[in-house]
Amino acid sequence: MKFEFVERNYDIGDRLKEIIEKKVSKLERYFGAGATAKVVCKQENKTYKLELTIINKGLLYRAEVIGENMFENIDFALPKIERQIIKQYEKKRDLFRNPIDYSDLAFLDEKPTFEIDEIIKKKSFDLVPITVEDAKYFMEAVDHKFYVFLNAETGKINILYKRDDAKLGLIECNY
Repeated sequence: MKFEFVERNYDIGDRLKEIIEKKVSKLERYFGAGATAKVVCKQENKTYKLELTIINKGLLYRAEVIGENMFENIDFALPKIERQIIKQYEKKRDLFRNPIDYSDLAFLDEKPTFEIDEIIKKKSFDLVPITVEDAKYFMEAVDHKFYVFLNAETGKINILYKRDDAKLGLIECNY
């Protein structure tokens, strides 16, 4: 597995790098040596944030953990990643190197169960070209966390959404 380390307001150090590489390498059993792991370590005030992203054959696994030290953060991130790997394995078995042996999981005690949400409601609507400013108004008016619209300026389908930090995000769809 290839590793990429990114430091933001935090010095990772050789010892932490070795520990991360050793622990994350246990996940190689699922997809072999061709995977890439990106580890971002940040310090924000008195909290430490670790972002772990693993990419393999077009599949992406990501965990983000905030805690009081990086050594604990990696221990919390790895079960999250393994859970995602197992979920993805259940969907796309042919992309994985070997079948998963559920009796020998690296970071989980037992095989997780996943429920597939059922679509209970379907809506359709006509897209009328409007501006981003109008979309902000309409999103607030219907009191939703997102609003889909046809951008009058670009002619593309856009999705305006409310982020966790209460600011707005805009997704522009290319088709």
